[in-house]
Amino acid sequence: MSSRVVVKIGSSSLTEPEGGLNRAAVEFFAAEIAQLRSAGHEVLLVTSGAVAAGFREIGYPTRPKQLHEKQAAAAVGQALLMQCYQQAFSRHNITTAQILLTRSDFLIRKRMNNAGLTVEELLRQQVVPIFNENDTVSVDELKFGDNDMLSSLVANLVKAAHLVIITDTDGLYSADPHKNPNAVKYERIGEITAEIHALGGDSGSSVGTGGMRSKIEAAKVATRGGVPVFVGRVKESGDLMQAVMGSGKGTYFDTTLSSLPMKKQWLGFMSTPLGSVHVDAGAEKALVYGGHSLLPVGVVRVDGTFHAGDVVEVVGPEGKILGRGIVNYDDSQLNSIAGLPSGEIVSKLGSIHRLEVIHRDEWITL
Repeated sequence: MSSRVVVKIGSSSLTEPEGGLNRAAVEFFAAEIAQLRSAGHEVLLVTSGAVAAGFREIGYPTRPKQLHEKQAAAAVGQALLMQCYQQAFSRHNITTAQILLTRSDFLIRKRMNNAGLTVEELLRQQVVPIFNENDTVSVDELKFGDNDMLSSLVANLVKAAHLVIITDTDGLYSADPHKNPNAVKYERIGEITAEIHALGGDSGSSVGTGGMRSKIEAAKVATRGGVPVFVGRVKESGDLMQAVMGSGKGTYFDTTLSSLPMKKQWLGFMSTPLGSVHVDAGAEKALVYGGHSLLPVGVVRVDGTFHAGDVVEVVGPEGKILGRGIVNYDDSQLNSIAGLPSGEIVSKLGSIHRLEVIHRDEWITL
């Protein structure tokens, strides 16, 4: 059965260890994606590799450390990367499109909606959209999480059926299999617990910027948005198809959740919280398990400076972030009514627009 698939390929899979593009690798992945498309799947590609592709070309002996040097290398490398992709896909009569994004593009809902419309039109025209972070203008140390987080946001944006994150290991293990012969591989993960999250390590490559930890974090975001994730190896012909069909060489992160509406995606994964609201156990139960709104009586503390209409995080009694929501009060107003029953709110503040601190329609559980 055909489906929409987002494929993420990291720097270490696309470039030589000393820097520069591995053109044979690019051609291999293009052939794997072409095979998916021949089977009727829509494919979107999220790629890293611009800095790694460009730093030798620009004259740096090793991957640069300074931000402006990385940006210069990315400016050269992105053109080389896209040229290589275009040549590789053209052998399969596939047209490609470049889409460069920054974190701010996901923070502004209008920009995100526009990006979504553009992608839908490209797919309608049988084009493979190729996403990368706009490293040349990024101010966050060029990090979307080695583009792992970018791939999960793209997968949620387009309501993908699968997210395939390609790495140089065949999945998630209980320990480093190179150091511990007793390490056990996780074939399927139904819930990303604190123990699973703790298994993530750092990058083992000198040309990449992320490791298994960023892939677990990306899987957490994607699965929360209803997109199942595969993290593993694609080295031989047919491996990508196997990954999509459920028999890949890696770990599957399953989900039983439904796709999130665009507003909930923005609220949960792309917005910037401007403060935090601490709640008691009763409010936690009502918000997380009961599907109810947050009322002032459940608020125990307010941190930060924010206004009505801003996004805030909600923190439970044990210090765990429960989710995010759009708050209906300024921080000063909320401080003055925290813990009060509903009947006392109007007499305390006078007329109010809404009683709820956060309405359930403006809330997402994390």
